[in-house]
Amino acid sequence: MERRESTREMLAPPERRPWPLPEQPWVMRQSWRDLLFMHWPLPPEQVRPLVPAALPLDTWEGEAWVSVVPFRMRGVTGRGLPAFPWLSSFPELNVRTYVTLGGKPGVYFFSLDAGNILAVWAARLAYHLPYFHADMLVWREAEWITYCSHRVHRGARPGDLLARYRPTGPVQEAPPGSLDAWLSDRYALYTVDRRGHPLRAEIDHATWPLQPAEAEIFRDTMAAASGLALPGAPALLAFARRVDMHAWLPRRVDTTHSDAHI
Repeated sequence: MERRESTREMLAPPERRPWPLPEQPWVMRQSWRDLLFMHWPLPPEQVRPLVPAALPLDTWEGEAWVSVVPFRMRGVTGRGLPAFPWLSSFPELNVRTYVTLGGKPGVYFFSLDAGNILAVWAARLAYHLPYFHADMLVWREAEWITYCSHRVHRGARPGDLLARYRPTGPVQEAPPGSLDAWLSDRYALYTVDRRGHPLRAEIDHATWPLQPAEAEIFRDTMAAASGLALPGAPALLAFARRVDMHAWLPRRVDTTHSDAHI
């Protein structure tokens, strides 16, 4: 019964997912709104020392990619629970790269900043992810999204983003096998536990409604806060108005590809 329920709730078209949904029910849902992908290619040797050794880098034509991703969270809640207004909606800002393990490509986060301190600590405890508290303000004027973020997490390296962005064209589904699809069709999050063992949290999300975008970046120290030197303006920009997702709890990945709950 759980497997049939999970299949009925699939968000991604089956042809987009490279592996089936987990047998267990998802535990959290959320919606990503007014999202901007800012992508940079970097030499793998620049990125590799900053990613845990247990997680192999995933590269595109020999290059690693790093992305800075501002957006707004909406409807964040656990399975079977209502969306509480004081916890379910807040801005979030990610810095990420791309890894793969056991034939499952995914995302590794250098940092995740959020404007809700309760969400920060809940995500740190449940998902072992490097979440940081930030003062954040986001607003829309016509098609422009203005995004302001200033990290205030005690003991963390400072990180800021001040930018505005907007879509500049129609929605275009990324063709399978394209760079845009490689960057966005990711159905796993990776991190490591305190002993360096790899953890995988599976996710499912609807097909990205990507649009070409433009951005004016007034200040961006988010990647630098993680030790990354980005080469000027982003090589690629993409906007998405809304994507819904489901998430599962992280599970330890061992060398025989069998998973065990942490």
